[in-house]
Amino acid sequence: MPEARAEPFIIAHRGASGERPEHTLAAYERAIDEGADYIEPDLVLTRDGVLVARHENEIGGTTDVADHPEFADRKTTKTIDGQSVTGWFTEDFTLAELRTLRARERLPQLRPANSRFDTLYPIPTFEEILKLVRAKEAETGRRIGLYPETKHPGYFAKLGLPHQAPLLELLGKYGYQTEADPVFIQSFEVGNLKAIRAVSRLRLIQLVDSQGGPADEPGTSYADMLTIEGLKQVADYADGIGPAAAMVLAPEGATDLVGRAHDAGLQVHVWTLRMENSFLPAAFQRPDDPQGRGDFAGYVQAVARTGVDALFSDFPKQARAALTPAP
Repeated sequence: MPEARAEPFIIAHRGASGERPEHTLAAYERAIDEGADYIEPDLVLTRDGVLVARHENEIGGTTDVADHPEFADRKTTKTIDGQSVTGWFTEDFTLAELRTLRARERLPQLRPANSRFDTLYPIPTFEEILKLVRAKEAETGRRIGLYPETKHPGYFAKLGLPHQAPLLELLGKYGYQTEADPVFIQSFEVGNLKAIRAVSRLRLIQLVDSQGGPADEPGTSYADMLTIEGLKQVADYADGIGPAAAMVLAPEGATDLVGRAHDAGLQVHVWTLRMENSFLPAAFQRPDDPQGRGDFAGYVQAVARTGVDALFSDFPKQARAALTPAP
């Protein structure tokens, strides 16, 4: 059974993405300054094989690419994990070309204050994020964890752009090699986690959802993976699971998922806790709040009481405050 913790550790989801455009060095640095235990870069690849941080390989909603006429002919429609997606895709750009773009707030209607930072920040490479973490560790004197997600690894592998080699090479270059190092590698797919487990001792997290299943194993559902037997099989290659928060805290109360996972020797890291009413369960919404935010502290505390080992949040400062009793 995983070692018990006094409280869950906090993973800054795409950085402090509630306060800065997601997956920018500014968002990661703010999260570190706010006390996040880990920062989470979602990783996709460029045409020339460089790992960069974007939530998806389609970048129309998170960059100003549509404002660049020189890239108008790059807009296309692709099938990604069985879904038709139209836009601009990182694998169609070299790193040098991506460097001409700037990040934009993905949710401007919900987070208008973040829009003031639009077009200020470039798309960071994974190596730049590693360098930022090392610099902030030197500045603060504390270890700062990394929680990279391999996005659509099967899709990228078919393009000849697998995540595994550049990911492990960069982590090794910066000293991350064993289970004692503050790294978790996560994926909604299975094959890439098993491949990493075969060559690395770094800790792995199998992401799961309430519906569907891993894109690289179409005959398997996440529901199957979360049975007692399924969790035992996950424990053969992973150190934990990453379910949606609603899978551990339903409207009627805590589910038994945390207990079943712990019995299988797996940690439980839930995603994603946000302050806005539109993301909160009904019991924690405050429709009369002028900022459109709900009882975030109450929600964080309720999720923590389920016994989870870690939680993802767009608001690491407020999540930390909710978990830390007032003096």
